[in-house]
Amino acid sequence: MFVFRLDTHSGVPPYLQLVQQVRQAVLLGFLQPGDRLPLIREVVEELAINPNTVAKAYRQMEQENLVTGRPGQGTFVDEQQSAAMSASTYTSLHRGLATWLRRAYAASLDEQAVNALFASVHQQTRNEGVA
Repeated sequence: MFVFRLDTHSGVPPYLQLVQQVRQAVLLGFLQPGDRLPLIREVVEELAINPNTVAKAYRQMEQENLVTGRPGQGTFVDEQQSAAMSASTYTSLHRGLATWLRRAYAASLDEQAVNALFASVHQQTRNEGVA
């Protein structure tokens, strides 16, 4: 079963963290269409957060067509328009990115500089029409 986690130091509202985690899990293939998310009460108990926060995240995911709530059954991942990446693609990209991050940290870049560099290259690449 999928397990949520919260980073209290990220500055990102908890409900958005939950939404982002489901988006990423679907994209990376960790969550498949038809998989059930934890019940709201399970998330509340696990993370010790307000039920309204979890409900807000689930509503947001429904509005984005990531999930569908089924009364009495739970909340399930929707069929996605775009397929999740293959395991081999994930592994290859993960290794490449991990290597890049190790080089960046070895060059004494801090997290903020790494994020800025990544965002800059990402934007430039998108503008070139490659992404």
